[in-house]
Amino acid sequence: MTLLPLRASEHLHEVKYEIRGALARRAEQLEREGHDVIKLNIGNPGAFGFRMPSSMRVAIVENLHQADPYSHQKGIFPAREAVVMQQQNRGVMDVTADDVFIGNGVSELIMLAMRALLNPGDEVLVPSPDYPLWTASVVIHGAKAVHYPCRPERGFVPDPAEVERLITDRTRALVVINPNNPSGAVYPREVLAALAGIAERRHLVLCADEIYDEMLYDGAEFVPLATLAKQALCLTFSGLSKVYRACGLRVGWLVFSGEREHARDYLHAIDLLASLRLCSNVPGQFAVQTALGGHQSIFELTRPGGRLHATRAVLLDAIGKSRWLSLAPPAGAMYGFICVHADRFPGGTEAFDDQAFALDLLERKHVLVAPGSSFNVPYRDHFRVTLLPDAEQMADVCGRIEALLDEYALPPS
Repeated sequence: MTLLPLRASEHLHEVKYEIRGALARRAEQLEREGHDVIKLNIGNPGAFGFRMPSSMRVAIVENLHQADPYSHQKGIFPAREAVVMQQQNRGVMDVTADDVFIGNGVSELIMLAMRALLNPGDEVLVPSPDYPLWTASVVIHGAKAVHYPCRPERGFVPDPAEVERLITDRTRALVVINPNNPSGAVYPREVLAALAGIAERRHLVLCADEIYDEMLYDGAEFVPLATLAKQALCLTFSGLSKVYRACGLRVGWLVFSGEREHARDYLHAIDLLASLRLCSNVPGQFAVQTALGGHQSIFELTRPGGRLHATRAVLLDAIGKSRWLSLAPPAGAMYGFICVHADRFPGGTEAFDDQAFALDLLERKHVLVAPGSSFNVPYRDHFRVTLLPDAEQMADVCGRIEALLDEYALPPS
């Protein structure tokens, strides 16, 4: 009997997540062949020796006896109340535990939020570059991701006037990723206020991805978008994965604030979808209260002398000395979004391709990076690295990248 090809759902035809795509699969093959690969493609702190605060681990262990049953679909009350306290400490006063949903990481909550909101043909304004899950979460539901530019020459900070010009009668939501992944940009208060004003005037849902909220360098200021959006429905996303180095717990939260009376049907839809998946991982939820209420060890990593700060300094120094590369210094998050000056190589900009470069770097130097085009940008001369290696390893990585680009510049023998 001949079986017909079993084809994937058409909903997935335009969905991309190249951070764990073909390059990552090739890296796994190289490792099976005995090669050591330095994986800078994904922000996974635990893979580089970072650990969650020990108090979080203790909180999970001491509450395991309560973790057998399902929790409420929104999450356990102590975790939700801890998120409320954090929001209120930041000046977002109009939230209660009923406005908080705990999810299996921010990724699940983004999908729930888009699934409850979108119909085929709707549009969502998404930054370019973006964390590609945002674009995927829009197109997987039959809607259109309209990318607003965060231009390299502006330090990857969006121009609110450009954003507003992209709004149509099908636009439903505006996504803001701050601090930004992949660029590390931290948006000024006046830009955030302008974006919040656009959402209020144009009746858009405002989605604030703030998973890197306390991961800041050299005095950068993080301004919670919810503090500026009083007359729009604001969805704030954050979690334990990055600031608290606990990716494997899969604990994120979604907070609703701002104008909500007009959105009761939408909020009920979120509750329905949360109920359909029963609840999020219960043991990990017991770490939330301790994480948010305890000592914030992230500051020890990002201030001068801290590991993330030191690695960032090595990267900035190496890029500053490079003949081929440049970088807008990341003010937040854990990435560098690096530009290759392709016009300095034979063939120029037209001949350079970020995907081919990333594969070449992997095959010849055993370094895995994420090509810039993975982040929904129209140019092909950037790539992203994480700041997670220690300073010595980052110096080694930069040397390998520079050596490969030196080889590109040599005339063929």
